[in-house]
Amino acid sequence: MASDALYINDRITIAGWELTEQFVLAGGPGGQNVNKVSTAVQLFFTLASSPSLNERVKTNVVKLAGRRLSKDGVLMIEASRFRSQDRNREDARERLKELILEAALPPPPPRRKTRPTKGSVERRLKAKSGRSEVKKLRGKADGGD
Repeated sequence: MASDALYINDRITIAGWELTEQFVLAGGPGGQNVNKVSTAVQLFFTLASSPSLNERVKTNVVKLAGRRLSKDGVLMIEASRFRSQDRNREDARERLKELILEAALPPPPPRRKTRPTKGSVERRLKAKSGRSEVKKLRGKADGGD
């Protein structure tokens, strides 16, 4: 079932034909309604063949998705938090959007190596020699009677 396009940010928009929704019976509270109405939503997004995302974002989504991603590269988000189908649909789309936004974040800057300060080196060596002294004093006492 094709749906509306999903706007992620000013550079990423997922076309409606890339998303597939399936409605299933949800568990949990809801009384008799739970057994009659398919309110839970399964949102499928074929990540591997999507032209909307670049390769860097795709690899980041694969890392973040975990068990939600099938071996075929299909991402499934299941939403059954709400009792109405429309709210679950919005919830699933919002969760997909958050996942892709997190994957699209720029990589952190590389770590710059720093040297320890002179004071920290001196403190570390002083602590080591202090421990050494404590351990030396643990030896057997002289029998100087």
